[in-house]
Amino acid sequence: MDALHFFLIHVWLAFLGLFLVLYVVLDGFDLGIGILSLFARAEERRDIMMASLGSVWDANESWLVVLGGTLFGAFPLAYSVILNALYLPLITMIFALIFRAVAFEFRAHARNRSLWSLAFGLGSLAAAISQGFVLGGLIGGITVTGRQFAGGAFDWLTPFSIATAFGVVFGYVLLGAAYLILKTEGAHQDRARRQAWLGFGLMMAAAAVVSVWTPLRFPFIAQRWFAPETVHLFAIPPIVALICAAMLGRALLRHQERAPLFWSTGIFLASLIGLAASFYPYIVPRAVTAGDAAADNLTLAFMMVGIGILVPTMLIYNFYQYLVFRGKVGVGDTYGEG
Repeated sequence: MDALHFFLIHVWLAFLGLFLVLYVVLDGFDLGIGILSLFARAEERRDIMMASLGSVWDANESWLVVLGGTLFGAFPLAYSVILNALYLPLITMIFALIFRAVAFEFRAHARNRSLWSLAFGLGSLAAAISQGFVLGGLIGGITVTGRQFAGGAFDWLTPFSIATAFGVVFGYVLLGAAYLILKTEGAHQDRARRQAWLGFGLMMAAAAVVSVWTPLRFPFIAQRWFAPETVHLFAIPPIVALICAAMLGRALLRHQERAPLFWSTGIFLASLIGLAASFYPYIVPRAVTAGDAAADNLTLAFMMVGIGILVPTMLIYNFYQYLVFRGKVGVGDTYGEG
């Protein structure tokens, strides 16, 4: 591998990580609010929850498109293997996202909103569970022979992936509740804070199970985590995650508004960095390295031109969007009427 190819591969790995973080955090609180809407007793609270998302939900999901496009263009072999191995949870996720988007828009104009509220919540839950199965299936390993997927259609469905799916769902619930703390006030904010505590506790429990299970199930991970020469490096992400968790608990106890979302994001960021470091240089764990999966230099360099225009534009748009629609939502605020 020449120096230029090595450099371009790592630039695109950095982009891939950035797009994954942006999607997980931004659409994570979006999906979390959808899941929480299933437990809202009054349609008035669902109106407030929907209003908090009305100006941002579609832009949040755009990062998933960029993530998929990046994987397809920069690492086509990984794209092929992952889509074949995880076809069922991925296609379920896509249909769930479409389903919730339709429900979101229809609810705004329907006379009987309860049915569309239920559809939006179930679509959010199905999308979150599917993403958990994708993550669990990817960590669990994909059978590759030569340059092709050689496993079965349900290899991703294991006890380990089920535990991972629970962790993703509870993590999204935490993000959604933290966002509602920021966007609501009064009784609605108090309820969001209680839900944040619940999501926080359940997510940490699921994370503990997965963190202990991972080195026990995968010896090569244990060797990497606990090797004398690298143990101090791999200890950094979990320590940062625990610090963020402690600060999150402190922020919730002090009834702070912005800090819970910040520290929740920190937990996710530390977890994703630790996960990426654990499997590097593999892009499909134990099967396909980033070097094996990468496109040629000309393709990687040409894509840089498009990304150089697209990503800054999207980031500026997202920032401006959140800036314009900052502030609280309350009773009487709705989306899509007029």
